Amino acid sequence: MQIAPPGFDRVFSALADHTRRDIVRRAISAEEGVLELASHYPISFAAVQKHVAVLERAGVITKQRIGRRRIVRTNREAVLVARRLLDQYEGLWRARIDRMNELIAETAGAIDTAETKESKR
Repeated sequence: MQIAPPGFDRVFSALADHTRRDIVRRAISAEEGVLELASHYPISFAAVQKHVAVLERAGVITKQRIGRRRIVRTNREAVLVARRLLDQYEGLWRARIDRMNELIAETAGAIDTAETKESKR
């Protein structure tokens, strides 16, 4: 069973880095260019450009030229798809945990029944 669309591993890979997640958060308002974004981090401008490039290749952000500035914008649809995928995975794991709890309860009930029969002998 495949939940994620093909190629979506890039999105999760891009979002695996703290700095890139912060760039996505800041780009939601779509008010800063790459230069302004770089001022928020204790890394070089070139390093921020590389982070932005990873996010752009993954489709998580887009850059729009406005005059001399390259405004960075979050691709909300890509983030929503990631959110829906994580929700689906959470549902799968919750179902597995619920089933494990049922099995534990059944096993505990069977043990209690066996112990009761044993004590009556």
